[in-house]
Amino acid sequence: MASMASVSQFPCKTFQNSSQNSKLIPSTSISPVNRINFSALSNAKSTKLKQSFVVRAVSEDEWGPDSSAPSVAVVEEKPSEIDLLKKRLVDSFYGTNRGLSASSETRAEIVELITQLEAKNPTPAPTEALPLLNGKWILAYTTFSGLFPLLSRGAALPLVKIEEISQTIDSVNFTVQNSVLFSGPGATTSISTNAKFEVRSPKRVQIKFEEGVIGTPQLTDSIVLPDNVEFLGQKIDLSPFKSLLTSVEDTASSVAKTISSRPPLKFSLSNRNAESWLLTTYLDDELRISRGDGGSIFVLIKAGSLLLSP
Repeated sequence: MASMASVSQFPCKTFQNSSQNSKLIPSTSISPVNRINFSALSNAKSTKLKQSFVVRAVSEDEWGPDSSAPSVAVVEEKPSEIDLLKKRLVDSFYGTNRGLSASSETRAEIVELITQLEAKNPTPAPTEALPLLNGKWILAYTTFSGLFPLLSRGAALPLVKIEEISQTIDSVNFTVQNSVLFSGPGATTSISTNAKFEVRSPKRVQIKFEEGVIGTPQLTDSIVLPDNVEFLGQKIDLSPFKSLLTSVEDTASSVAKTISSRPPLKFSLSNRNAESWLLTTYLDDELRISRGDGGSIFVLIKAGSLLLSP
């Protein structure tokens, strides 16, 4: 790809006024075929196709452009094999509710894609690349059966939704926070666990959970009541209750504001079951695949990645 430095090295002749010859010396200018936003190109995600463009140096005189002038063409860059595998993997998560609703066929397809990505892992020693591990990661898929009761309850409750399951890693202080964000009519709340981790091998970390935290409900802008909800296979019409929403909303907002001002509830996690290990088998700047106790798989996407876009 042509860089800014290479473009700046194109020769550029200026007009000269000679006492012996008053004629203007032809100038050489750079005439791009398309306008180029170099900052946008440098920041473009590898998972997106970059637009091709051509930079052409044109020598012009009174007779028109010089057809013999050099031209530099930039060939369209295609996604790598890893980019394509990641895209296929994320697409296969659609409709699986983070793995809870995945069919056996879909699970087999996902395992095959994960195996292919693990074989092409660009970070063979993830614990030696802690800056890549650092930050907030959103759970996209898991086979961990311990999370399935939570996911199934979230699907069964008509007015409560699991907005996000995340893991935040602080590689400076060696801490991990696992968090589940719930949303309901008028408020959101979260349940999280705080832990410390130790590096045990180039791929493995040992995690020791120290405390759990139940966040206080946070008031949202307003209470939005859906037209209907489905509960135990039956569709319930909520439109008759919307006339009561105005008076209820004022009361609920007052209560929620009072609760939100209170500190979160913390409790200790000191039993032997509060430890686990995690093996990172694939890591780049936007995707992480880990395997836990019992061979459970966790696929997480870095917060802000384009892979999270629908």
